[in-house]
Parts: sequence; C-alpha cells; structure tokens
Amino acid sequence: MADVVIDAEVDEDGRTVACVKINSGDWEVNVRATPLEFARLDSIRTATWASRNSIAVGRSAGALVFWSCDGPTASILIGSDDETWDVALEVPVDVVDRIVELVQDL
Repeated sequence: MADVVIDAEVDEDGRTVACVKINSGDWEVNVRATPLEFARLDSIRTATWASRNSIAVGRSAGALVFWSCDGPTASILIGSDDETWDVALEVPVDVVDRIVELVQDL
C-alpha cells in the first residue's frame, strides 16, 4: 500500500494548504489543496468512474487533480480534465480515506 504524508504550508493569500505526498516506493505524487477541499474526498465511493463521476480536488505539477473510485480502487487523474488527463495512477481507496483523516488535524 502507498504511504501518505501530509505537511501544511501557508499560501500567498494566507490560507493553510495541505501538501499530500503519496508514495509507493516506486513512484510519488504530490497534491496541494486546502484541508476543506481534501475533506470533499470523503465521498470518493460515490464518484464512480463507470458513471463518469469524479471529484476535482487539488493541483499537482501545475495541473488539476481528479479523483474517482471503482470498488476498492481509487484513480488519481492529473491533467486538464477527467477525460484527457496526462498522468493517472491507482491506489487502494483506503489511501484516500487516510488523506481525509490526516487533513482533519491541520
């Protein structure tokens, strides 16, 4: 399973931004969003790819990040939209649950 580490920073507008690092040992992705935005991922199980639903939360490498779910697997799609992404990876949906849990402490 991928590891999740969360740090907090303050952006240029004075907002707290969560910096989520998801790492499997072979790859790493960093996503930044406010804690409230990450909290929206608590409904990840209703954002099923089969029904073409996703949740737009955060930015990575200057691009938008879209999250969807297919049973026990969550997809993280990085790009201009959730249909034509540039980078995609899958993690256990438990990783997304862990992100939601950790951002509550920021």
